[in-house]
Amino acid sequence: MKVLIAGGGTAGHVFPALALAAELRSDDHDVRFAGTAAGQENHLVREAGFPFVAVEARPLERKVSVRALAAPFAAARSVKTCRPLVEASDVVVGMGGYVSVPVALAALRSRRPLVLHEQNAVPGLANRTFARPARIVALSFAEARRALPRRARTLVTGNPVRPQILAVPAERDYLAKEAIAELHLEAGRRTVVVFGGSQGALHVNGALAQALPAMDRGGLQVLLLTGAAHVDAVRASLPADAGPPVRVVGFLERMELAYAIADVVIARAGATTIAEIAVCGLPSVLIPYPYATGRHQEANARALERGGGATIVLDDQLDGGVLGERIAGLLGDDERRRSMAEHASAWSRPDAARALADAVVEAGGGT
Repeated sequence: MKVLIAGGGTAGHVFPALALAAELRSDDHDVRFAGTAAGQENHLVREAGFPFVAVEARPLERKVSVRALAAPFAAARSVKTCRPLVEASDVVVGMGGYVSVPVALAALRSRRPLVLHEQNAVPGLANRTFARPARIVALSFAEARRALPRRARTLVTGNPVRPQILAVPAERDYLAKEAIAELHLEAGRRTVVVFGGSQGALHVNGALAQALPAMDRGGLQVLLLTGAAHVDAVRASLPADAGPPVRVVGFLERMELAYAIADVVIARAGATTIAEIAVCGLPSVLIPYPYATGRHQEANARALERGGGATIVLDDQLDGGVLGERIAGLLGDDERRRSMAEHASAWSRPDAARALADAVVEAGGGT
């Protein structure tokens, strides 16, 4: 079966698509991608060994401007360009976001079955728009159903996670030793891993810098993933002689190493982040990005919090004192960390890629 997957933007949007593609490829299906030349999908998909076709797509402009007026014409051109690509496929998968819009439109016009995947607990505009004509809408969060049209056919699959992340629970000890060597960490220290997604999070980085002087110096270390653009500024902001040692990294390709060494994770609440933290069985402090469309990061975080696997600090409540107290509270309570880890694992869906792949194959008429 020939499968076309459309989507991209940030790494958090690309990784679930790649996990799905790997599952489909393992069953000998032919998978190719459509995305933008400027998005992270351009290099991540090629590095993973899948064919990639760049298409024109623009985000929705929510204010009147020349770009907003030009957007429909750009979309029409892109749909026309996508038609041959879509017509050469048996089934089309839209992973959400503006990147998937022209491909989804081309699929409907070419009468190709369309499968949508919604990562977040609050569906985005693209998936809400195409939910009704789609063959199936696969959901990461059951909570997303309430925002979709009543007649939309939905299935909760979870959010696909890369195989190397899925391997963390079984290979934690081996990967933790590798993390110590690769990331120049110290054996025997408890490790707090802090990150804000592939782009980093300046507010989270700043709160950590404020919290460090009051944190335990003896048996603790911090792995801080700042985002590639913020490394120098964050390093300069860290206290020189106070708090635990901090290893600053701009972007970590091998996130399995960070998860394997982590005792506690401090992170934003993107859908991929939450899926990965949960499947690795890690207690977390989640700080939802407050400007996410529809406050979807807060809705994502609340779902894991209800499942018992996370605690939440809202962005407008975040400072060094609050963050330091949350970290100290978790590190000082072994039983609570164990309970949160167990609840996170129970809430997770490690079979999400398989479930979504099965839905795609069924929609395409295959077996």
